[in-house]
Amino acid sequence: MNTPFLPATRRAVVGGLAVAGATALAPVELLAKTASSAVRPFRVAIPEADLTAMKRRIADTRWADAEPATDDSQGVRRQTLEPLMRYWATGYDWRKVEARLNALPMFVTEIDGLDIQFIHVRSRHEQALPMILTHGWPGSILEFLKVIDPLTNPTAHGGKAEDAFHLVIPSIPGFGFSAKPKVTGWGSDHIGRAWSQLMLRLGYERYVSQGGDCGSVISQRMALQKVQGLVGIHLNMPAVVPAEIAHVMAAGDPAPASLSAKERYAFDKLEAFYRDNAAYAAMMNTRPQTIGYSLVDSPVGMAAWMYEKISQWTYSGGDPLKVLTRDEILDDFSLYWLTATGASAARIYWEDHSNNFNARGVIDLPVAVSVFPGEIFQAPRSWAERCYRNLFYFNEASNGGHFAAWEQPALFAQEVRAAFRTLR
Repeated sequence: MNTPFLPATRRAVVGGLAVAGATALAPVELLAKTASSAVRPFRVAIPEADLTAMKRRIADTRWADAEPATDDSQGVRRQTLEPLMRYWATGYDWRKVEARLNALPMFVTEIDGLDIQFIHVRSRHEQALPMILTHGWPGSILEFLKVIDPLTNPTAHGGKAEDAFHLVIPSIPGFGFSAKPKVTGWGSDHIGRAWSQLMLRLGYERYVSQGGDCGSVISQRMALQKVQGLVGIHLNMPAVVPAEIAHVMAAGDPAPASLSAKERYAFDKLEAFYRDNAAYAAMMNTRPQTIGYSLVDSPVGMAAWMYEKISQWTYSGGDPLKVLTRDEILDDFSLYWLTATGASAARIYWEDHSNNFNARGVIDLPVAVSVFPGEIFQAPRSWAERCYRNLFYFNEASNGGHFAAWEQPALFAQEVRAAFRTLR
């Protein structure tokens, strides 16, 4: 069902941030709903004092001494981080990304007592397929800014009108401009049900879901729960590790001899990840509040915690500036810092408290998978077919990593278009 839009002006306070009164787009019929289900226009308006304070705290950092190791085996090297932080404090301009966000139709609505902020961009093509895009950690809605136009306006980007999508891009609770849960229970199952409620509230009775990282988990939970309106999902980090393989890894045993070449490659990549790079997840799975104090108190400490994963998970050979600009990386850091969401975002790990690579059940709904070469592990088709009874699309992309939409927007858009072509 297509929802008409008209200009509207509102003022609200969302997630502790003042939202300036401004002209935005809002659904006609939704403006008349009750306050709890209303969809209110949203604008970002970070006070200048907050930006000044952020830069001052960066400049006043008490730096750890440089690591004695000659590589990054002890973590993010000071010679890598310090120049980026210097630019953050002296040359970076948050207002550019703020203006970019405010040029988009953004809204907020209350679901289960929590304000959810989201971008909602409708295609001009009437038969566009509604899709909800979900980010992950340490990402944000900023991951998707470069794919909005290719997906909503495909004819301007080498696609066809029948490839168009209406896009809903929410901030996960506790991330960015969405409110922070004050009670436990906001894990991926709950978020998945909230996303269904959001799509139905916007008038979309038939829609698809796409996600990587946390967004992949949420999309899969939506499919497992068969939430209302969902007709299919696309994943760029599928959780498909079979139970017997997960057991072998947990025990520290060698890979089974029966694995195919691609299964063995996936096993080795995951084994290396667990051995060398999974300490952050163990901390956030078990003690997000403890690490959270540092993440909301020190911008450089927060940046180091996040930069390490961005450098490891982009398809960049450990240098994310090969695929992202320093402003794009700092936009993401600034969003976490200015909303003080380092701790609240980490808590989704505690809520799920599970290994998000392992299969959690067999999904009957249609599933599409794109495997990117820089992902934490490359899911083999054989494992995906065991988890997804209706695996209608599977492709190994030629470029891109964990943050596929952020790193390779054109390729990501191409994958999503191809994936959902048969579900329209």
